[in-house]
Amino acid sequence: MNKSLLFGILLVLLSSCGSVKKYNEAISEKHSIAELHTDVDAAYNQLKKYHPKLYQYTPKEQLDFKFDSLKQAITAPMASRAFYEKLAAVVTNVHQGHISVSPPNIKRTRKERKEFRDKKLAFNTMDFEYLDSKLWVTDAKAEDSVLIGSQVVTIEGETPTNLIKKYNTLIASDGFNQTLFDGMVGSRFPRYYYKNKGFVDSLQITFKTTDSVFDKTFSWKKPEKKKDSIFTDSVENSAVKVKRVTASEKKEKRIAARNKRKYNNKYGYVKSTDEFTRIFNFIGADSTIAYMKIRGFSNGSYDEFYEESFTTMDSLGTKNLIIDLRDNGGGRLNEIDELYSYLTDTEYTFIEKSEIKTRVPFLNSFLSNTNPDLLRGAVLVFSPVIATLNILKTEKENGILYYKWRNSKPQEPKEKNYKGNLYVLINGNSFSASSVLSTHLKATNRATFVGQETGGAYNGTVAGLFRGYELPNSKVVIRMGLMQIEAPYKVEPDGFGVTPDVEITPTRKDREEGRDPELQYVLDMIGEQ
Repeated sequence: MNKSLLFGILLVLLSSCGSVKKYNEAISEKHSIAELHTDVDAAYNQLKKYHPKLYQYTPKEQLDFKFDSLKQAITAPMASRAFYEKLAAVVTNVHQGHISVSPPNIKRTRKERKEFRDKKLAFNTMDFEYLDSKLWVTDAKAEDSVLIGSQVVTIEGETPTNLIKKYNTLIASDGFNQTLFDGMVGSRFPRYYYKNKGFVDSLQITFKTTDSVFDKTFSWKKPEKKKDSIFTDSVENSAVKVKRVTASEKKEKRIAARNKRKYNNKYGYVKSTDEFTRIFNFIGADSTIAYMKIRGFSNGSYDEFYEESFTTMDSLGTKNLIIDLRDNGGGRLNEIDELYSYLTDTEYTFIEKSEIKTRVPFLNSFLSNTNPDLLRGAVLVFSPVIATLNILKTEKENGILYYKWRNSKPQEPKEKNYKGNLYVLINGNSFSASSVLSTHLKATNRATFVGQETGGAYNGTVAGLFRGYELPNSKVVIRMGLMQIEAPYKVEPDGFGVTPDVEITPTRKDREEGRDPELQYVLDMIGEQ
């Protein structure tokens, strides 16, 4: 190999190691009062420069006071993680659920990353639910499946209740909604625990079941691989001969693999959780009640799924459709527009033009200093093209900038739109795009809603595109939406979610008895009709 090339690779490796070491030192040491004041101003300036609805729920004078008070309260040097908690608690006063503040975490060298590449901390793969002021395990993989249904008593000596109370002071819902908090933090508890504590080598957790209280220590380890029985037999039994695969069999395997990929894409298969994002089936012996569960609007190719589902209902004359949006955190605007086009029979405009603060929102999103240098470099090369396309999509009205989506134009419903009874299940984790869809269905009296108030606001949310910004000294990251996304419907007072027609909050007893009270209520209602 060329010596100069070897020298170049060595320089890159040394530079990488040096930058990791420098970064870790920067976030571990205490920052001066002046540096922290600089970061407070930098965070607020980013919000003022890019967030189009910064003062929607909190007047400017009050928000100015909050940030000034934070600076006055910083009277001693502080480490990054402690500063993050102070800053996040102030930023929540904006009351915009898509704004997040995150602490910096220790970076690992290539060697350290390699050590943990194939390892998992089982705690991070578990699912939880916060009900009746207690944290419960709802799903766990492999050998930890015995923990399903157990209560988490303490984590490293701290109670989940106290931890969740703390986490809820560091996040915001849209407006003044309250249903999002315990539901969101409960269902994503490992994520918030990591955000608060950083990387941990191991965790000691106390669990409680109906029979006992016990401790379990979780540590990073490689998942056990499933044994291939055919391979094992061929090795252990020398009499077993390996069968030669024919060309036709290879072709069949390729076709089967391709069909599986298409199927997984249509239903939005998520490998890490081994579940599908979109589910469609019928409840009961006949085809009069259809059930569509949508966990999110972010993955897979949705067009074929919706076309197939609604074509099936049309051919079978389905009279009742239940759409389950519980725990749906949102996703793509185009997907919820596509779904809505099957649920209406009149011309509609899906969203208003989006209010923005800059004529080049895509460029500002791509050039976030939290994005990799390689991506930003590529964006700079194509920046003239990106900027031109952005400018052509923006316009100014009464001194306010707007971005024109194709979803802002009048549209026709699908030919095979569904005209039967529609029921929508919602809860506090129904956020962002799922709330925008719910607003349409609520405003047009198209559906009966059952469950809890959505965590996303009825009158819209600031999302669409996002910009991240790493503060210069503490390395704390603030992330915000850049576009106001709202349906052409409004209610007063502002700042609340889509409310259910029938409010139902599940209990732990419901879970223990395998009962889904929201779904059961709808089925009983249909039965009575």
